[in-house]
Amino acid sequence: MVSIPPKPISRRDFLRAASAAVGGLVFSNLLSAQTSRDHRPNIVFVLADDLGYGDVHAFNPDSQIPTPNLDRLSQQGMIFTDAHSGSAVCTPTRYGLLTGQYCWRSRLKSGVLNGYSPHLIDPKRQTVAGLLKQQGYHTACIGKWHLGMDFPKGQGQSKVDYSGLIENSPNGYGFDYFYGISASLDFPPYVYIENNRFTEPATEQVKASRFPAYSRAGEQGPTFKHIEALDHLTAKATAYLTTRSKEATPFFLYFPMTSPHKPVLPAPRFRGKSGLGDYGDFVMHADWVVGEIQKTLAATGLADNTLLMVTSDNGSYMYRLDAPECPANLTSQSQKPEGDMDHVSDSTIQGFASKHHRANGPWRGTKADVWEGGHHIPFLARWPGKVAPGSRCDRTICLVDLMATAAHMLDIPLSMDMGEDSFSLIPLLLGHEETWTRPPVVHHSSNGTFALREGKWKLIAGKGSGGRGKPGSKPWSTPYQLYDMRSDPGETTDLAEQYPNEVTRLTGTLNSMIQSGRSRPDSREQTQ
Repeated sequence: MVSIPPKPISRRDFLRAASAAVGGLVFSNLLSAQTSRDHRPNIVFVLADDLGYGDVHAFNPDSQIPTPNLDRLSQQGMIFTDAHSGSAVCTPTRYGLLTGQYCWRSRLKSGVLNGYSPHLIDPKRQTVAGLLKQQGYHTACIGKWHLGMDFPKGQGQSKVDYSGLIENSPNGYGFDYFYGISASLDFPPYVYIENNRFTEPATEQVKASRFPAYSRAGEQGPTFKHIEALDHLTAKATAYLTTRSKEATPFFLYFPMTSPHKPVLPAPRFRGKSGLGDYGDFVMHADWVVGEIQKTLAATGLADNTLLMVTSDNGSYMYRLDAPECPANLTSQSQKPEGDMDHVSDSTIQGFASKHHRANGPWRGTKADVWEGGHHIPFLARWPGKVAPGSRCDRTICLVDLMATAAHMLDIPLSMDMGEDSFSLIPLLLGHEETWTRPPVVHHSSNGTFALREGKWKLIAGKGSGGRGKPGSKPWSTPYQLYDMRSDPGETTDLAEQYPNEVTRLTGTLNSMIQSGRSRPDSREQTQ
């Protein structure tokens, strides 16, 4: 088990406790709590929704969007420059994150769930939360679930009985506590859920809205306000941290945020601050959330014994308007903006000119694409005393690696039916890159197109984006694409015709990984 020695009581804390003691009891209790605290590391995993690699200044120095809290986190810990989500869209990434298994091995082969979808994860399958709970951790999920739940059926016009019990909520997957919404903030029902019950009935019907405040029509609770959701969930998350700081047992907080996913609704205090339209302001709002988590960890004394990880579930949905793969229907007139027109001058345009901002940084494409812009994400980790401040890792990792990382941290072996595609990041976090090995990472687009990343090579088993970029294509459509990611990270030059043997070899590796049902060969984990 990787652990951090107990933090001694400071002289200031000693004097405060002593002065407040009545008959010495308060100080005695404080000392007892310190000596009885379980010093296994806490884990806080913050998952932004559609935050692009280029949105964060620490990853994209050219970004004009202020992200001081994420930048500070990069200085306090490690940035991963070659991190990938398990998919280029929401639901499958979350599945892989919590189970350690690529989602395309489940029944969901493409697309995402909606707000009313039934549960996706097999209730018998172990999750990161379930694993940690078995080890005595208190576990919580606060925010966007998007992995399906089984709502009690309603009668008449209502799809749901909002007074009934929800089955297979996050509580059924190892989380002691859940508070949040069933899917993205643009999917009804717009009602908060606490554990396995709705907090109120959905008595209102709301109309659909266009970008940037994009959302679908549907049922909504009377107190639910889209623009307040991010702050509301952040308050719940920081309150949870404060509560856990008073307990002796370690905890795991999974905080899947709702931003900067659509609807793009930054709080009034951020509007106009970025100079890059509503989207830039919303990224600032998301950065503020990370700062609130950091401040709470510090104020409660939890920071020194907490592994904090912050990342995104996929790339940004904001197009690069001057890129050849950018589609045409981005304005109300269903035509590609011309000249200087972009999100800065017209907030209804879902894209930036490169001179203003590149939400996905140097990567090609956007969310949903199998190209890098769909799944190449920012990833930062802070773990005082373990992760070197200001460090950097350039190895290729994936969000499915959380399961094995948690198990390695606690020296727990993974059985063959757990975390089939997960590999521990502990050696990388501790700076031991020479001891770390991992099979190729498999990428997946919204329509189910596969790609394989092995070293410098990236094979795409399709002839287009597999998502929203042009040209579109179906999975396994030929000719396949091959890119050298070291010399051509922007995927500008397809080398498939030049290196046909590599295409054949990598195609065989990809097919083998798909058919084998796993990429982790056995239950032995890296323990160096």
